[in-house]
Amino acid sequence: MSERTYVTPVGDTGMYILDTAAWRVYRPVMDKSRCIHCGLCFSYCPVNAIQADGKDYTITYDYCKGCGICAHECPKEAISMQLEGSVKANG
Repeated sequence: MSERTYVTPVGDTGMYILDTAAWRVYRPVMDKSRCIHCGLCFSYCPVNAIQADGKDYTITYDYCKGCGICAHECPKEAISMQLEGSVKANG
């Protein structure tokens, strides 16, 4: 029998790191004074760029690709999409 090589999403030698943040044009900015700690942003983020620390949520921009799903799902509009480089993050 011959040895087979399988192509998988994580590759043959381990998981690939892809800098999706380099694609971003808009970034989500959280107004923590409006946040009600519902966790919808955390739940809906497709790349796990929102981290939970108890009831506090923080956006980590290393993998955020700026899709805006978190801002769209926030019931209190605590997250807004801002042009990359135009605002201070998580202010």
